[in-house]
Amino acid sequence: MTLLERITITLLWIIGGITFAVLYAPAAIVILLSFVGIKDRKLDWSDFSLQWYGKFASNSQLIDALSNSLIVGVCAVLIASAISLGLAYYMKTGARSGRSYVEFVIFLPFVLPAIITGISLLVAFREIGIERSLVTVTAGHVVLILAVIYRMVTIRLDAMENSQIEASLDLGANGWETFVYVVFPQLRSALVTSSLLAFALSFDETLVTFFLVGGETTLPMRLWAMMRTGFTPEINALVSVVLCVTFLFAALGAMSLRKSIERKS
Repeated sequence: MTLLERITITLLWIIGGITFAVLYAPAAIVILLSFVGIKDRKLDWSDFSLQWYGKFASNSQLIDALSNSLIVGVCAVLIASAISLGLAYYMKTGARSGRSYVEFVIFLPFVLPAIITGISLLVAFREIGIERSLVTVTAGHVVLILAVIYRMVTIRLDAMENSQIEASLDLGANGWETFVYVVFPQLRSALVTSSLLAFALSFDETLVTFFLVGGETTLPMRLWAMMRTGFTPEINALVSVVLCVTFLFAALGAMSLRKSIERKS
């Protein structure tokens, strides 16, 4: 390795380290402050405890908000997965002429600013007379995460040979049996990976939720409301919970994707 290559690699490591620190140091500090108090502008290590997590667990409003976030996330992922599987399979075996238009409709809300998507959905629901509730929040999250699941499913489906589907049909299986026994087993890993990533996005979503939520609220919305009055150790604990849940599902999705790639290779 030449001197220039060593310098280049060293600089890349330094830049990468600085970038990593800028991105994740604030999150690490918030998590630390949820365990340790501050006294005289210094960390008070003698005050290390889980008391703020205990207060979080005993706060019925926060627990209800957490439950709502989990319910919305799970329902949104299930609905988006069903829609993605149906559309992807239809585009694979049925009429493909409209695929570009369908994908444009699916991907547009994902690439638009979330505030535009939220306002558009709010206007649409208001025009058709649907009151804001967790149902409208779930619908908004489906619109957002549909692109993630659909894209990963179609990538895996496009990698399949058409001969597998044709052979199944030639042997007497109908379209449903072909999907269940031939197609779906090969899509399972892509579906699991995309669902985990989509749940992480849904759990952390705030802007779209802000426009569509009704009387009930989600955990990020409750956090946003609490932050108006300033930061407290309880807020740090709440932020830590949101960060950990989001990171957990994103990490599980990444691990699932890596295992899927390793199996293919």
